[in-house]
Amino acid sequence: MLLRRSGDLAARRAQWLAELAGALKEARALIQQLGADSGKFEAVELYARIEAISAEVQALRMARRTVPLDEIKPLRTESIQREP
Repeated sequence: MLLRRSGDLAARRAQWLAELAGALKEARALIQQLGADSGKFEAVELYARIEAISAEVQALRMARRTVPLDEIKPLRTESIQREP
């Protein structure tokens, strides 16, 4: 049952990232229409941000999880005692 849940999570994550990539592609096209090609500063800046986000989404899509998310345990750190 755990494998199925992990598979379901992976499928939902992949679908969400695909939808996000599609929305970013549409946003990129809209920004080009609004003036990124003509050098308008605001449009160029927004286009650059969309490109950076697109690269992050692509990296997430290419990454493979080796451990299911529900099995990841947070790291525990001991508090550091400071001398007065």
